[in-house]
Amino acid sequence: MKKLNQAAMLLALAVSTSAVFADVDLKSTEDVVGTWKLESTKNTASEKEAALPREDTWVFKDGKLTILHIPREGKYYDQPPVNYEIEEGKLKVSQVGSSRLDFFSLVEKSDKKMILKGKFGGYFYFDKK
Repeated sequence: MKKLNQAAMLLALAVSTSAVFADVDLKSTEDVVGTWKLESTKNTASEKEAALPREDTWVFKDGKLTILHIPREGKYYDQPPVNYEIEEGKLKVSQVGSSRLDFFSLVEKSDKKMILKGKFGGYFYFDKK
């Protein structure tokens, strides 16, 4: 009986944990439109290490993503606009100067906060500007 109770608790924990980090389908490009300050990133959602602070700002407007204020070697630069679209509930972003694409899943979004998960599992924490 004790093992059954432990198994039931473990199952309940696993189900509740996976629900917290479940992806949310994006319906259209309007779901991400706006100016979003990238506050931090983490390799995994459950990572115990502090999130890596970031300084860049992502601007989603008219099907284009522009990343501003990207730090590099003590200076800042802005990335030229690239196309983005929503495909099968995921955010699909073109890479600058390449035919390659980056894919992001929406983990959580409110009027003021958004969390995206990259295709390799990195988490991006945004605040709306």
